[in-house]
Amino acid sequence: MTFAWKSAGLTYNRYLAVASRAVRRSLKEGPRLQAERRGQQELRFAKWENGKQGEVKNLAEANNAAAIAQAESK
Repeated sequence: MTFAWKSAGLTYNRYLAVASRAVRRSLKEGPRLQAERRGQQELRFAKWENGKQGEVKNLAEANNAAAIAQAESK
């Protein structure tokens, strides 16, 4: 049995982003604004090879690029 987000071609991080955005949008005005501000964080990562740090990338942009590459390969 496979998860719905996985069969839809989403990464787990992207699935969480979509789900959390849906929850934030369903809140009332005051709590919604506070939750939206908390959700506007930029995560960055870098791959390490042979003890050296690679290029630092934005996680959202990397996920979008991976999703496009996966969609094109199908």
